[in-house]
Amino acid sequence: MIINATFDGGNIEVVSCDNPADIRLNIRTDHNSEFYQWFYFRVSGVNNQPCHMKIINAAGAAYTGGWENYQAVASYDREHWFRVPTYYRDGVLGIEHQPENDAVYYAYFAPYPMERHSNFIARLQSSDKVKLRVLGETLDAQPLDQLIISSEKDDEKGDETAGKKKIWIHARQHPGETMASWWMEGFLPRLLDCNDAISNALLEKAVFYVVPNMNPDGSSRGHLRTNASGANLNREWLTPTMEKSPEVFLLRRQMEQIGVDFCLDVHGDETLPYNFIAGTHGIPCWNEQKLDLHNRFGEALRRTNPDFQMEYGYPNNSAGKANMNMCTNYVAETFDCVAITLEMPFKDTVDTPHPVEGWSPERCKKLGANALDALYEVIDQL
Repeated sequence: MIINATFDGGNIEVVSCDNPADIRLNIRTDHNSEFYQWFYFRVSGVNNQPCHMKIINAAGAAYTGGWENYQAVASYDREHWFRVPTYYRDGVLGIEHQPENDAVYYAYFAPYPMERHSNFIARLQSSDKVKLRVLGETLDAQPLDQLIISSEKDDEKGDETAGKKKIWIHARQHPGETMASWWMEGFLPRLLDCNDAISNALLEKAVFYVVPNMNPDGSSRGHLRTNASGANLNREWLTPTMEKSPEVFLLRRQMEQIGVDFCLDVHGDETLPYNFIAGTHGIPCWNEQKLDLHNRFGEALRRTNPDFQMEYGYPNNSAGKANMNMCTNYVAETFDCVAITLEMPFKDTVDTPHPVEGWSPERCKKLGANALDALYEVIDQL
């Protein structure tokens, strides 16, 4: 039996693995950080053997509430991921599974490796509606890719922004929230579908600035929440630097040059078993118009996709209590616009459960595609 995590996005430390029925593991912390919760590893040489893996440092994870009623995912081919029996007891996260092949992968959620990201970007750039812009390099010298999407007619004029709304969408500020990348695989292909009436109508009215992965370094390193320097990017928006948080520095600088009419920041939540949105209720410029657009976006998404709901989520900040280091709060206040955080679960959805796969890549993609319907509902009022 061999346990290995030395691959893109891998994370585990082996404490002992002499017996498949008593495998003891630790999750490695993010570099220069105390955060940890993301895991992703392969166990080989265990065909048809009952395996009992115990993550013995689970009690120190960033969000221990995330372990309650949680089931890990497993895969033989790294394409189809299914849930396996998992428990949290006495500070230990236990995973019990009898593999049907020689090697099996286990993860906190379906991984989204940087190679898949690169292939996705390469495919999308072939569209006449797409311009690929590299905003700069990360601390690990990876490109920070952005897709600028506008109608073909805009490209012919040579001015993609003239008279258009400026829509900014990004994912994976927290690299362990891989559901955000899967969401992009639903959102972007539909936006580029020339036969989709909603997408065509949106591109007549808006230009999209999309960063599918804000944190490629943390993604490659197998981090939960931070980049290569140990910075939590979603707490860097007031004072980003090229030395600590170049990803935010570069995107914020471009926002200042172009302007923002709407921003959607795509995340995953460890604890809550729901899809939901969070607004910018506590910022100084919060008003009834922003509240109305926030609610209209959410209700439109709920109508088009029952996996999304508006009843459960984070409590709203009271006036003046918003954390201005966070992306949507900073953007909404700086540009006097609507900015929304979309959260998806690591667990299954309580109201619309899928026992085999739980909340899954395919369901993330569907929700991403339906976000265009919600945007269409509010585009004229932005």
